[in-house]
Amino acid sequence: MRPPRPRRGPRRLSRPAAFGVLTVTTVVLMATASAPSPIYPLYRERWDFSVTMVTVVFAVYVVGLLAALLALGPVSDRLGRRPVLLTALLLAAAGTAIFWTAGGVLSLVIARTVQGVATGTAVGGLAAGLVDFSPARRPHAGTTATAVGTSVGLAAGAAVVGLLVQSVAHPDTYVFSVLTCAFLLLAVTVWHIPETVARPAGGPIRLRPRVRVPPGARHRFLAAVPALVAGWSVTGLFLALTPSVVAGVLHVTWGAAGGLDIAALFLAGGLGGMWSARHTVRRATLLGAVLLTLGSAGLAVAIALASPVAYAGGAVVAGTGVGLTYNGSLRAIGEVTTAQSRSEVFSAVYVVSYAALSLPALAAGLLAPARGLRTTSFLYIAFVGALSLLALVHAARSGAGGPSGRDTGSPRRAGASTACAGRTGQTGPAVAHRSPTSGDGSPPSNR
Repeated sequence: MRPPRPRRGPRRLSRPAAFGVLTVTTVVLMATASAPSPIYPLYRERWDFSVTMVTVVFAVYVVGLLAALLALGPVSDRLGRRPVLLTALLLAAAGTAIFWTAGGVLSLVIARTVQGVATGTAVGGLAAGLVDFSPARRPHAGTTATAVGTSVGLAAGAAVVGLLVQSVAHPDTYVFSVLTCAFLLLAVTVWHIPETVARPAGGPIRLRPRVRVPPGARHRFLAAVPALVAGWSVTGLFLALTPSVVAGVLHVTWGAAGGLDIAALFLAGGLGGMWSARHTVRRATLLGAVLLTLGSAGLAVAIALASPVAYAGGAVVAGTGVGLTYNGSLRAIGEVTTAQSRSEVFSAVYVVSYAALSLPALAAGLLAPARGLRTTSFLYIAFVGALSLLALVHAARSGAGGPSGRDTGSPRRAGASTACAGRTGQTGPAVAHRSPTSGDGSPPSNR
């Protein structure tokens, strides 16, 4: 009798294909974050609620996201990337399905909360997985894909939905039905990526809220905080308030204008992220902080003059600054993480980022009924400008680079030294690049 054939597991994608799948997942997930923003004015007309309620709907997304990040962000370092991302994508599909069938403000709050939990569950594992699957010759490809994919996704969601708002009566029906199907398809695809994390034997996985950055990464993490807060505060302004500002302060009646301004910010952010890869961490952070400061000034002038053109210009300049600082910050932090702590550290980055995204926007929404949208916008932009100046001063003083404030050198030289560290057995992200999974997707054994 022939011995029974061993059962084969599901076929796994190649590492380059897995990198592409995670990049697409990042883009679609971020598109879902910005997609509702251009529809908020229609929701306000349909169900008669205030600008304050718009910011509440926006804020519950971030509350859900932060709660998931605190409890679930580091879990992919223990359970593995694949099961965590699959769970997140199914939750994302549920959130867009609720949006698809929404019948009032309560439905929006529930849908946005579910979306936030899905995003918070996914982003740490996505960022870590992209670093895991980065080509050995391009160790910064993962952090660049995270930064650029985030910007491109946010831009695509706002731009496409903004155009649909102008051309169809119920854009939410089209958008959220397509996104629901996209998330289900991505869930099936993600299940076939190789696993890069071996689950430790013994002991349950405890889901207790925590934010932890290992000692070796703390200097880089703290150096990046001012730039992260400044950049994501600008993002909060655009996602929460720009459609209302464009209509109510700049007096633009074209329905797609608000969404296109959001898209301009994030497309510029994507270009800034790619541009950042050509510079050292210090130079990218300094240049980004300068552009954030200039962009904030341009937005203030645009509101003072009620100029839509100046507002769009300020969005492009500020968005480029966001891309430069964000990618530079991720690169700096990613260089000092390992596969065992990577999603935990990136989750801490996202906690800071999304707190900066939501808290100023929520405060602006609460202030707007008393002070008016124009005055509130001025105050918000002044806050962002002050943060940008702080980021500029901090980057200039600290160097925003190596562990002792030194610059990390040219991107090419930094990548070469990282790869060399992987070959000589030193800890660093190159260890993950040099330890691919076996052909069936299981992690390799230690030698």
